[in-house]
Formats: sequence, structure tokens, C-alpha cells
Amino acid sequence: MSLPEKAFPVSWDQFHRDSRALAWRLAGINGKWRAIVCITRGGLVPAAIISRELGVRLIDTACVASYHDYTDQGELQVIKEISPEILADGGEGVLIVDDLTDTGKTAQVVRAMLPKAHFATIYAKPKGRPLVDTFVTEVSQDTWIYFPWDMGFTYQKPIADDHRG
Repeated sequence: MSLPEKAFPVSWDQFHRDSRALAWRLAGINGKWRAIVCITRGGLVPAAIISRELGVRLIDTACVASYHDYTDQGELQVIKEISPEILADGGEGVLIVDDLTDTGKTAQVVRAMLPKAHFATIYAKPKGRPLVDTFVTEVSQDTWIYFPWDMGFTYQKPIADDHRG
């Protein structure tokens, strides 16, 4: 598999710092979130960090599959619904957490389930950005983010090598 032109590898350290940065922003918005709904699988790690930082103990998942082959976003499948007690009141006081909003398709599905919830992601791309309330870093639509759980340790060519004539 060849790398896309705009590859953005994220280390575990960077992802942890970005997750804590998101927690800081969220702490200033609401003093007490009643629950976190993380979108699996990408939202699991930031939700764990944010729940620790904000003292939220009630955590649920919205299991939505969209990247079936890790390259192209396919048809969305809701694998597991959110529990009824969290769905109550349209998600008022609930924090939805994901690693990334890309096209916004997954965000639309989960937003429909919890229309009053606050949606937060670590990274946002322009197409998905309007569906997110809080995020840390915006990247271009044509950037592919390599998350630490998807990577191994390998040599990386310098960027300049790809631009030499």
C-alpha cells in the first residue's frame, strides 16, 4: 500500500497530549457531563483519557463501522446502539467523543441519535467540521491521519525525497 501524498502520522505521545487538550477545552464548556458516548473504535482512546480528566464515569459506545478496508469510507453500519438512559432528553449533558470527523457521515448518524449532545473530536476535516462542536486540530480533507494503533515502527523517507526533480 502506498502512502497518500499528505500523510499525518500521530504518535501515542501526541495523541495523548491532543486528547488532554480536548479535555481542557471541554472542561471550560460544561462543569459536569452526565455521560460520554465514544464512537468506536477511534473514540475509545480519547474517551478514556477525557473521562479520567473530567471525572465522567458513565461511558457508552456507539459502534459504527465505516472504514472497512482502512482506505475508503464505505457504507455505514450501526453495530451497537446507545443505551436508552443516555438517549433520554436527546442527549442533553452528554459528550460524544471520536478521534476524527472526516466526511461527517458517521457524525450525522450519531448526531441523529443524540441531537442535544456536545460532539467533540481530536481532529476535524473540512467536510465533517460543521458537525463538530469542539475539536483540537483541523487538517485538510486530503490528509490521511495515521493513528498510533494503526502503525508500527518503520523508516520514513524525508519529505524532500518526494519533491526532488
